[in-house]
Amino acid sequence: MNDSAVAAAIDEHVRAFNDRDVDALMAGFTDDAVWITGTTVVRGRAALAELFAAAMADLLPTLTVQNLLVGGDRAACQLVETLRVDGERRVCSVAGFYRLRDGRIASAKIYREGSAEVE
Repeated sequence: MNDSAVAAAIDEHVRAFNDRDVDALMAGFTDDAVWITGTTVVRGRAALAELFAAAMADLLPTLTVQNLLVGGDRAACQLVETLRVDGERRVCSVAGFYRLRDGRIASAKIYREGSAEVE
């Protein structure tokens, strides 16, 4: 997979998240995808669909990709989360590490600023 195809897959992932489009978001994952955060490990498309559908019901940030680095089937980037809570704008940095297979995300590790995994 070339670097531009990997970058496009990450861009689609973030666009679907920002659009709150669970179907488009899930289309970007392999059937056996793994999603890892500082507190959660979710395996498989069905479990991921449940996780994202539940999350989409809550107040979610808008993501912006910065500093995308691509090498082969892997990508790393800084994701900037912007959220408004009680009229106040909150911004947080997130580290995203992705592995792709056949143009779709096979695994993602997402670590928010201040999590033990990043410090």
